[in-house]
Amino acid sequence: MTVTTVTTLSESSFVDAEAGPETAADRVYEAVRERLVMLDIRPGEPINDDQLGAELGVGRTPVREALKRLERDRLVTVYPRRGTFATAVDMTDLADISEIRHQLEPLAAARAARVATTESRRRLAGLAESIAKIADSDDPRDVLRHDVRVHREIYRASQNPHLESILVSLDAHATRIWCLFLDRLPDVVTHVREHVALLEAIVAGDGETASALTLSHVTGFEHAIRALL
Repeated sequence: MTVTTVTTLSESSFVDAEAGPETAADRVYEAVRERLVMLDIRPGEPINDDQLGAELGVGRTPVREALKRLERDRLVTVYPRRGTFATAVDMTDLADISEIRHQLEPLAAARAARVATTESRRRLAGLAESIAKIADSDDPRDVLRHDVRVHREIYRASQNPHLESILVSLDAHATRIWCLFLDRLPDVVTHVREHVALLEAIVAGDGETASALTLSHVTGFEHAIRALL
C-alpha cells in the first residue's frame, strides 16, 4: 500500500474528539476509513495489514477488526489468498445512492432542527462559522473535509442512530465519487458554503428550511457529477 504521509490516530480528521472511539479498532477504523473515503488509498489499491498497523502504532488485531468493519461498509474487498483491496468507485451506484439520500438527508436535517441538543446546536453553529471563512484559494480536499464533517454532525444531531448509520455509509460512497472528480469540479467551495444557511436553519429549529436546503444540496451534488460524465 502506497501512502505518502504517516497519519497517526490522533490526526485522523473525521474522528470526533469529544465522543471519540473507545477502542484501538475503532480508532483504526476511523483513520483508515478517512483514507479510503478521500481516496488517499486509491480504488483497487492493496492494503497491507502489517504496514498499516506500524503506521498507526497498533497491533495486528485492531487492524483486522477494523478491516472487517470496512468490508461490511463496502469500502474494502477481501479476496482469499490475495489479500485486502480498496473497493472500486462504481459510477453506476450514483443513481441508487442519490435516490436514498434524496429521501433521508432532508429527514435527518429536519429531525436535527427539531431534536438537536444544546451542545449539538453549539457544534453546528461553530461549523457554520468555520465554513463561512473558507477561501476560494483553499485546498479543495480540505474544503471537502468540511463537507464530510457537516454531514456527520447533522446525522449525529438527528439523534436517530439507525438513520445516522445509514447516512454515514451513503455519504462515504458519495464522497468517494466526489473525490474522483475533484480536480474537474470548479465550484467545490460554493457547494460547501451552502452549508452555512443549512446549519443556521437547524440551529434555529427551522426544520422546513433545513429540509429544503438539504434536498437542494444533495440534488446539486448529483447534477454536478452527471455533468462531467
